[in-house]
Amino acid sequence: MRIQSVTAMEILDSRGNPTLRVNVCLEGGVTGVASVPSGASTGENEAVELRDGDKQRYGGKGVLNAVANVNDILAPALVGQDPRQQARIDRLMIDLDGTPNKAELGANAILGVSQAVARAAAQSCNLPLYAYLGGVGAVHLPVPMINILNGGKHADSSLDFQEFMIVPLGAPNFSEALRYAVETFNALKCILKAQGYATSVGDEGGFAPQLKSNDEACDLIVEAISAAGYKPGTDIAMALDPAASSFYEDGKYRLTRSGQGDKNSAEMTALYQGWIRKYPIISIEDGLAENDWSGFREHTAALGDQVQIVGDDNLVTNPRFIARAIEENSCNAALIKLNQIGTVSETIAAIHLCRKAGWGFVISHRSGETEDPFMADFAVAMGGGQIKTGSVCRSERIAKYNRLLEIERELGNAAAFGN
Repeated sequence: MRIQSVTAMEILDSRGNPTLRVNVCLEGGVTGVASVPSGASTGENEAVELRDGDKQRYGGKGVLNAVANVNDILAPALVGQDPRQQARIDRLMIDLDGTPNKAELGANAILGVSQAVARAAAQSCNLPLYAYLGGVGAVHLPVPMINILNGGKHADSSLDFQEFMIVPLGAPNFSEALRYAVETFNALKCILKAQGYATSVGDEGGFAPQLKSNDEACDLIVEAISAAGYKPGTDIAMALDPAASSFYEDGKYRLTRSGQGDKNSAEMTALYQGWIRKYPIISIEDGLAENDWSGFREHTAALGDQVQIVGDDNLVTNPRFIARAIEENSCNAALIKLNQIGTVSETIAAIHLCRKAGWGFVISHRSGETEDPFMADFAVAMGGGQIKTGSVCRSERIAKYNRLLEIERELGNAAAFGN
């Protein structure tokens, strides 16, 4: 039960950009492997993803320096450590980095090791990862929030908002929820084709057509839900991730793609309020910009008793910012991304803070993903009621859904589902 070696290599993510894969080998021959995702729409306070900056190689996006930091700095410090002591190992790496945002060694380097250590420890204990991290109570399958229309930074479309999602909350179990979503996704594809729209997809697998407005996106989703044979708001609801920081400029929310003009915080909240009345929306993530804290307080006061208000760019899975939002009533849920904070144990600490406040939390992927399904096991381990891992196409997204199907089958009658 001791770490024998830690090695990293450069691989590619779903956008064809470099990222890391880390192998942790134990003395008994057990190996844990983990690959690290990368985001496009990122909060300014996220842990730092280390890139090489060499324009002659991958346009500066190479990660050879991060790989070297794993092989030359982290590995020697971790050899001989007990992989079951996750928090101790994570703290050791944080101290070796010595910066508040992991800028020295790179959050991508540290997270790759942290996840690989967890996986090696789980295998050495002959436990699936979700059971190792979550214990005997890890039986709760999350409700998927499935991206079916892409915009913003995730697609070259006419939509200002980044993600339009469906939430099959009326399904009796995870496998049925996934079926509901696939059938609605396929119904939407048929509707888009019939109306002459392209059915190419964005970074996360949602369709990326040149629609006339953000409102039309919602109309099409409601139509698709009904066309698939489900009842909007009962069987399948909607969720939004506007990623408002991406269109916030000079104190204004500039809805230029859709031609809806400039709006202030109150006007954005009023727009969402109108949509909540018109559409079966149950969750809004990053409805305002990450530094618009006063706007978020008013936003949550106005809408928080009707829908889930999820903080992402403003919270960045960081207990310090989550604590501030709890104190100021700026949200009522947090998006949880392992690579925003950079270690498994710090991510768990952020979730514990959410639970203590009575908040919801959503385990989330990144737009640049790999085939690694770590987050699927992690969602079950944490008992999270919701998961975001993209659409029901593109293999790096499907890998997570398929892993959840496997977990549901393993759990059998013990599997629970829903919020």
